[in-house]
Amino acid sequence: MARELYTARLARKECISEVAQCYHFEFVIDALESFPYAPGQFISAVAEDQNGKMQTRAYSIASAPSGNRFELCVNRVEEGFFSNHLADLPDLPIGSTIQIHGPHGHFILQEPITDSILVATGTGVAPMRGYTQWLFPTDGPDRSDGKDIWLVYGTRHETDIYYEKEFEELAARKPNFHYLPTLSRALEGWTGLRGHVQVHVSKIVEERAARLGLPLPQPAVDPGISTKDLRFDIYSYICGLNFMVSGVRELLTGYGWHRKQIVFERYD
Repeated sequence: MARELYTARLARKECISEVAQCYHFEFVIDALESFPYAPGQFISAVAEDQNGKMQTRAYSIASAPSGNRFELCVNRVEEGFFSNHLADLPDLPIGSTIQIHGPHGHFILQEPITDSILVATGTGVAPMRGYTQWLFPTDGPDRSDGKDIWLVYGTRHETDIYYEKEFEELAARKPNFHYLPTLSRALEGWTGLRGHVQVHVSKIVEERAARLGLPLPQPAVDPGISTKDLRFDIYSYICGLNFMVSGVRELLTGYGWHRKQIVFERYD
């Protein structure tokens, strides 16, 4: 069955990292009053390349639902057709349109909302931005229910930290949101966290368990409980390259976490 295509008009474009060549895009689907999706889902963009071949690329939506709008966070990839098509101003000026279908995907928050560890690298922060905008809206009720939400965001260099000011302001506004950017190749002047995300995820899990008096590793889940009926007091949501996702999953299963507690999406 053919997927329904929507025409999305580019309303704003901003380079959020010159060094990493990362761009933020805001699109409007004028033909729709609303474009409903769950935070964490993705759209697929469709276009014809220079050889007349139809190309499709999936991009996580970098925003919470807002009328007929959605936002993307895209790194320019060398010789990448779609990333260059989007990033190059001559090819896609403000007011230009692209064809998309969606939303798609199951990388969404489990409800009811629990304590949650969000783990991202690179543009894997896009769905995390959607989560946090939905959980902590600026013009609506807080949906976090007071649960602790950690965002562990790993990258190599300080210039590659996307949406830094936005997350810092959210952490200052909401005491139950904890923003933990960490650099694996930090320069001498960097005063923040260092090392890979696994180091800091481990600290969160161990400190939380100690505070709540919980055993580690966690006791095994009763095999008599159907997987569809499983409920946990904490989840982790992981998005990034496969080696990072696999590393965090291995770490958490070592603490006795059930596979259903670990929600992930990888983009390589």
